[in-house]
Amino acid sequence: MEKEKIIQQIKGGLIVSCQALKEEPLYSSYIMSKMAYAAMLGGAAGIRANTVEDITEIKKVVDLPIIGIIKEVYEDSDVYITPTMAEVDKLVACGVEIIATDATKRERPKKASLDTFFKEVREKYPNQLFMADCSTIEEGLHAAEIGFDFIGTTMSGYTSYTKGTTLPNFEMMRTLAEKSQKLVIAEGGIWSPEELKKALEQGVHAAVVGTAITRPMDITKRFVKAIS
Repeated sequence: MEKEKIIQQIKGGLIVSCQALKEEPLYSSYIMSKMAYAAMLGGAAGIRANTVEDITEIKKVVDLPIIGIIKEVYEDSDVYITPTMAEVDKLVACGVEIIATDATKRERPKKASLDTFFKEVREKYPNQLFMADCSTIEEGLHAAEIGFDFIGTTMSGYTSYTKGTTLPNFEMMRTLAEKSQKLVIAEGGIWSPEELKKALEQGVHAAVVGTAITRPMDITKRFVKAIS
C-alpha cells in the first residue's frame, strides 16, 4: 500500500487496537484476527496490533492499514514497544504498513538513545512509515524533528515522570497537532465515543482506541467497579 493511500485511509478515523498479552484470557492470534475483523466490519479505519503472529493472521482477514508493534522486555531498559532493530526487522518483513516504537526520552536496551536508534532505522528503511509513541509534548516535538511520520500520545501517563496525568491527554494532542508539523495520532485513555470525538476535534489525524473496545476483562472490571 502506498504511503499517501495509507495516510488518507486512516485520516479522521478510528484505529482499533487489538492486543492480548500471554497472561490475558484472549491471548491468541486467531482471536485477535477475529477481533480485528469485527472492528473492520464496525467501521474502523485501521488496526494496531502486537507481534508478527497476530499481524500475519489479521492480514488474512482484514484489508486495513496496520500499526504494528512488538512488545519485548529487555532487562537493561524500561522501553518495551519495538525497542531494538531486531523487532523493527521482523515487522518490516511481515509487511506492516506503519511501525510504532517507544519514542520517550528513556534509554533503550544497550544504553542506546532514541536519536541513535532511529537514525539507524531510518537509514535502513527509508520508505517505511514510523509512528513515535510519546509521553510528553517535548518528546513528541523531538520525535517530529528527527523524522518520525506520525506522532502518538500513546505513552502519556505510562512513564514514571507522567504517572497521574489525566487521560485522555487532550492538551498534548492539541499542542502536538498545532506545533509538530507532523500527523498526530491520539491514543491513550479514550473510553467513550464522546472522548473519541473530542480527541479528533483537537486537530489530530486519527485516534486509537483499544481497551474500551477489545478487552472485555477490563471493560467488565469497569462496570463492576461502578456498582461495588
